Amino acid sequence: MIPVILSGGSGTRLWPLSRSSYPKQFLSITEEKTLFQLTLERISNLNHSLVNFQNPLIVTNESHRFIVAEQLRQNNVTAKILLEPVAKNTAPAIAAAAELALSYGEDPVLLILAADHVIQQQEAFNQSIEIGLAAAEAGQLVTFGIVPSSPETGYGYIKAAGMVEKDQAIQAYSVEKFVEKPDIKTAQSYLDAGSYLWNSGMFMFKASVYLQELEKYNPAIVKSAKASVSNSKNDLDFVRLDKESFERSPEDSIDYAVMEKTDKAVVVPLNANWSDVGAWKSVWEVSAKDENGNVLRGDTIVEGTTNTLVHAEHRLVSILGLDDVVVIETSDAVLVANKNKVQDIKKIVEQLKKTHRSEVDQHRKVYRPWGSYDSINNGSRYQVKCIVVNPGQKLSLQMHHHRAEHWIVVNGTAKVRKGDETVLLTENQSIYIPLGETHALENPGKVPLELIEVQSGSYLGEDDIVRFEDLYGRA
Repeated sequence: MIPVILSGGSGTRLWPLSRSSYPKQFLSITEEKTLFQLTLERISNLNHSLVNFQNPLIVTNESHRFIVAEQLRQNNVTAKILLEPVAKNTAPAIAAAAELALSYGEDPVLLILAADHVIQQQEAFNQSIEIGLAAAEAGQLVTFGIVPSSPETGYGYIKAAGMVEKDQAIQAYSVEKFVEKPDIKTAQSYLDAGSYLWNSGMFMFKASVYLQELEKYNPAIVKSAKASVSNSKNDLDFVRLDKESFERSPEDSIDYAVMEKTDKAVVVPLNANWSDVGAWKSVWEVSAKDENGNVLRGDTIVEGTTNTLVHAEHRLVSILGLDDVVVIETSDAVLVANKNKVQDIKKIVEQLKKTHRSEVDQHRKVYRPWGSYDSINNGSRYQVKCIVVNPGQKLSLQMHHHRAEHWIVVNGTAKVRKGDETVLLTENQSIYIPLGETHALENPGKVPLELIEVQSGSYLGEDDIVRFEDLYGRA
């Protein structure tokens, strides 16, 4: 079996914490570990005696590749990282993963998981996976349906060919039909019927079976996936799909492209406290609460407040006399919302996009393959950043047309190339990089390098970088 983790998506409904450059799957939303890292742990806690598990395959996009690599390193997990050149929805992404898996010379079972789900009961998850594995090995296309606990209007549903009782032994049911997100009255009728499950977006099947079924209903996707894999390039731990081939693929979800059409679909119930944490209300629902129903993270003080979610990252947040609210504080934005209206956060995000606000894409702290930088202060002709370079990492050899830089080391050791000169700097030492001078920064030590950078000049944008050499293949 090869676990395939789909790690695309921008998670805009969890703004301002989740942003397109650093979306929710890579954030600590419900625990100290990120949702992506919790997914990796869930895989590692499966019963590996049942089947020969191979290293996972992560499908992500170009801009998130180094975030994925770093979080894999933190979890001590080895994986292949498959890079989509453009987003084409789940059917082409899974087709490319299946083609890559078959290129290894075997026909493995693929366990398709989303990177941003919460599943709180590992044992129940394991049991459903075991039932699904038997069906997948028999040539079925397995989907996992969540046993509903309420009449939810935010999920699609799967109608199983039989009654699904919470206490009965888990089994695979034939799929009667998939249905779209219902209104509240219809959702209640589904709950009462006892044969409807929430569509989780998790699947399991042999790579060859999925491609054979996809070939029947959308052969253009298979053709594109096959070409994009055969013309792919390996780069470090990354497999770069051929852009021209992948762009030719139709855009479609696995549900529409295959699952709703095939006669091989079966559904395995999953009753494991699942959530796709698609909005701040669902984060509140799956998180541990105090005696007043509050979920408090960070530096918070609440008084006379109930059933509220407060997430404070950089300063004290105090709440007085409020019920059913969400307060999310980040370094550059604060959200205050009625907990029952958080599905409408997308309207705020749309306004940010229309006015070209950077807060829709970037946090003040920006992650790079070598580390991160935090923009502490700025004016019309200056900017101050705190830069962290991870051990053994190096910024590109570069120059700027419009700004000069002054670096002051506050922790660790910096190896600086300035023109033809190379110097080592330690704590409290500094160096000046004139406008137009080629330069590079490297951390040769064993601890993170921290320095303060003061930029000054007529233009301070991140696009004023001319790169001559780069370890990470950036233009």
